Amino acid sequence: MTSTPSIGQLLDSTVPMARTLKLEYLETSPERAVLRLPDQPEFHNHVAGPHAGAMFTLAESASGCIVLAAFSDQLGRAVPLAVKAEIAYKKLAMGVVTATATLGRPAAEIVAELDKGERPEFPVTVEITRADGAVTGVMTITWTLRPNS
Repeated sequence: MTSTPSIGQLLDSTVPMARTLKLEYLETSPERAVLRLPDQPEFHNHVAGPHAGAMFTLAESASGCIVLAAFSDQLGRAVPLAVKAEIAYKKLAMGVVTATATLGRPAAEIVAELDKGERPEFPVTVEITRADGAVTGVMTITWTLRPNS
């Protein structure tokens, strides 16, 4: 009997950068994805906090997890692809940071567009917080489900 890999295992096996950063998968559901970046000096910036590139990867990975969780039943007919991303760094991040991703549109609405033969686009919003709860960054990633035809 083989077990189905978790969303985190799937991401780690297909996205080497996520594995390199040793991201921790706290929650990966169709409603929310929560990932944590441990405090690792090898990924610090010049002020001893997590590098902006590491935080970008954390947030983009969280967005990918919610997309995989929400649309795993559609992967036989469509490929999820990030179309664009925008990030705003709000406060100094120090120590462990956590990214929480949410879908910007109902999954059923997106699947309905796919059912009509369209290539739906949808936003995923990710908040990056430090241990004290302060929001250090906000990222919006626009995803699409590209039909396999």
